[in-house]
Amino acid sequence: MIDAHHHLWKYNHSDYSWMDSEALSPLRRDYLVEDLVQAAGPSVTGTIAVQACQNLAETEWLLELAAQHALIQGVVGWVPLSSPGVTSVLDRFSSNSIFKGVRHVVQDEPDDRFILRDDFNRGVEQLKRHNLIYDVLIFERHLPHAIEFVDRHPRQVFVLDHIAKPRIREDILEPWAHHIRDLARRENVYCKISGMVTESDWTRWTAQQLRPYFDVVLAAFGPKRLMFGSDWPVLTLAGHYRAWVDTVRSWIADLSPDEQQRILTGTAREAYRL
Repeated sequence: MIDAHHHLWKYNHSDYSWMDSEALSPLRRDYLVEDLVQAAGPSVTGTIAVQACQNLAETEWLLELAAQHALIQGVVGWVPLSSPGVTSVLDRFSSNSIFKGVRHVVQDEPDDRFILRDDFNRGVEQLKRHNLIYDVLIFERHLPHAIEFVDRHPRQVFVLDHIAKPRIREDILEPWAHHIRDLARRENVYCKISGMVTESDWTRWTAQQLRPYFDVVLAAFGPKRLMFGSDWPVLTLAGHYRAWVDTVRSWIADLSPDEQQRILTGTAREAYRL
């Protein structure tokens, strides 16, 4: 398997202040490669490490870890896309073949239309030149803006993180499902099956409750544009790594072997050029 979405960090308050709430206190410790290996087990043979704070030091650290651990086959880091100086940063990072893409924590921006800002989009326009992906991290309410954003960059490859965080805790499908089907019409967009358990009730979620949301993205994107991601260690707030693997495997059990392998490995390999 390829885990197309996990995090690693050496915890400090200034970089990871998003963990300040008491509910997130279990995350306020170091999570390193050794911890990931223990959690994931031997079935996971490659991963994509994704940024969890918005500074260049973390991106550099993730790339250093990837150089030391063959398990990490790609890094999606953070760069200052809105800055005029982003060109030199992209030139530097893209010289490393492990640097596969960029992500900005759009979901935490106070302006719901942040993703449409001109300065931000000027930065995104430069990613294609470096053959880099952009990972889209949003809540359900941002989907209409994200669709407009994607349409501004028809030749850019995008990956939607955490199926756009629908309101699973409230068992609400619409208008999320409508917008997902609309976004999926853009063939330059992939989707990660990740982050779902932490959008549900952390102590009461079941595979059956989450299944309708998976069914929507499967019908919309098809196996060729879906990929497995754990969102570890954030996942640990609501469940165990292997329980999440088993959940996803149960959902895809009726698909053909090729389709199952596409979701578990092939899509990530294609999208991130592993």
